Amino acid sequence: MKIENAPIEDLLVITPRVFEDERGYFFESYNETLFRENGINIKFIQDNQSFSKYGVIRGLHLQVPPFAQTKLVRVLQGEILDVAVDIRKDSKTYGQHFSIVLSAENKKQLLIPQGFAHGFSVLSPTAMVSYKVDQLYDKNSERGIRFDDPSLNIDWKINREESIVSAKDQILGELKDLV
Repeated sequence: MKIENAPIEDLLVITPRVFEDERGYFFESYNETLFRENGINIKFIQDNQSFSKYGVIRGLHLQVPPFAQTKLVRVLQGEILDVAVDIRKDSKTYGQHFSIVLSAENKKQLLIPQGFAHGFSVLSPTAMVSYKVDQLYDKNSERGIRFDDPSLNIDWKINREESIVSAKDQILGELKDLV
């Protein structure tokens, strides 16, 4: 397993070592010991999974403390553009975002620590996304940022006319409104 720093501090890109043969492939998607050896001391307590079709944009979502979540995101089927926005007020990269294509083919994962908003767009006909979290969902701590916040200028790699955004996500505020 290869663990690399993304351009924004504390975001990690994880690429598994894949063993392939005529039967198919095998890889470890998570190894607690290896994570700990690399300074990643997170206790994941829940796995989530979503299925979406092309053009869906989910996010940007977060939970505030004490229910802030670390997420380990991967794609089981299809391809997404995964996006993390630094919302840590004391960070030198506050308000900056990082995006990466995660797919069933490349098997990469993105570790998004607490203090980031998260979202993704579906680039393939359909996509199945799985992610581990270290805190349970808490409706009262749920917050979000509009996917099209002009201060973030995120290119979701989807034409605006083809985007599918939930009513809930369409009414989210901008980063400047986040308390």
